[in-house]
Amino acid sequence: MRFFFLLLITIPFIFSCASRSEPGAIPVAPAPEAPVPSGEPVPEAPPAPPAPLAPLAAPEGSLQAILSAVAEFLSQGDYDGALACFDRLEPEDAASTGIRLLRASVLSSAGRMGDARAIADEILLKEPTNTEALFVLATLESAQGKAREQRALLEKILTIDPKHVQALCALGTIAFQGNSLTNAASYFDRALAAEPNNGDALVGRAGVYRSQRKPKESESLLNKAITLYPRWSVPFSERARLYRGAGFYDDALKDLDRAKRLNGQDYWIAVDRGMTLVDLDRKQEALPEFNRAIAMDPEVFIAYVYSAGIKDELGDYEGAERDYGVLVKLKPEYYFAYEGLGVQKMRRGLWAEARDAFMEAYKQTPETSYALLASLCWMRAGRVTDPKQFLEQALRKVERESLEWYMLRLYHDLSGDSDVAARIDREKDPVAKARMLYYLAGFYDVRGNTSLANRYYAQVYELEQRSIIEWRLNEWIVDERNLKVN
Repeated sequence: MRFFFLLLITIPFIFSCASRSEPGAIPVAPAPEAPVPSGEPVPEAPPAPPAPLAPLAAPEGSLQAILSAVAEFLSQGDYDGALACFDRLEPEDAASTGIRLLRASVLSSAGRMGDARAIADEILLKEPTNTEALFVLATLESAQGKAREQRALLEKILTIDPKHVQALCALGTIAFQGNSLTNAASYFDRALAAEPNNGDALVGRAGVYRSQRKPKESESLLNKAITLYPRWSVPFSERARLYRGAGFYDDALKDLDRAKRLNGQDYWIAVDRGMTLVDLDRKQEALPEFNRAIAMDPEVFIAYVYSAGIKDELGDYEGAERDYGVLVKLKPEYYFAYEGLGVQKMRRGLWAEARDAFMEAYKQTPETSYALLASLCWMRAGRVTDPKQFLEQALRKVERESLEWYMLRLYHDLSGDSDVAARIDREKDPVAKARMLYYLAGFYDVRGNTSLANRYYAQVYELEQRSIIEWRLNEWIVDERNLKVN
């Protein structure tokens, strides 16, 4: 997608250069990373959505027709189709510097980094100051995580051509990602001064404005980009983020619908559309969007966060457990995934696996709930004394004489339950009271006193503190044992 608008404005130039057998310039820049929206935009009446693009076959014909087809394939994210078009070129056209660099850029996007680098290196052997070949190398370094090398190449380009718009935009993006908004704004402003209609510069500067809490300025630039490049999805998706950040969810969804029509294979459009549907409390419609994102890129974690939560809420517990399991592998530092996984393992009575999940969550965030849940599962998986050493360590991290401290000590000592029950009874905070009642009920359950356990499970249910993790676990027990009070 990021090449589409560039191709629209550079194809005539490429065509003229190729027809004269002269070196051409192919400006190809990475789309700026989507910033976090902020501020309040001025709503506008959104334009009618564009018609979906129909699939194309690799064409034969003139250079201009073939390059137009390349743009069409790229707009649909079909890199193989775009590359196939180059095979239809006349040999003299295919040998031009501009066409070769365009092919290198497409190869890079298709993940064929070695082939792209070979083309750029070969061109630079004959033309060491060719800024477009240098830019292709810079994008390759970026794709391989070599930020220092990328920056060095971009700065070299600017020493050759201070008005190189794509290098300015790339440096603006780097500055933006580093939260250096002043530098980012300077780079994008320089790019717009050199080329006022450049799409990357318009979108990039709009992102900086958004982070600077200047929504009107941001929206104005995105509107301009949409007017100039109505078949490019990025300005629509970026404007959707602006609207969503301001709470205009319906307007955001309309823009994301357009973006999806233009580029149905974009991971972040699917995720953003799913999140917007969640904002609108349309979670059943949101789930297919997250599933679609996962199918496009199963190695990115964010879609699993939402899909797991929605499946859990809608009662697809097996699906939620699967997604939480993937999450802890993709993003092991995301401790909420261990919490979700532990809850699902408890639901199925897989006590050892639940214990391990809560232990991982506790290692990252030593909350008393995780310590107590891990201990409770530990007791159920083996002997009631098994978590004793762990509880000794957990007790040191909790304020002495607090209600949580007394509950941890109960689990450690396996005595003193009457005192803890009295302390819970005097607790005024309904959230703290509900949590501790659940763990007292769990203690009695493990010790075989089902009657007392059920009494306290029923009390937890009556407090209706639905926002806490203990509520979910308690609700399942209440339903299973038919403990609800009419």
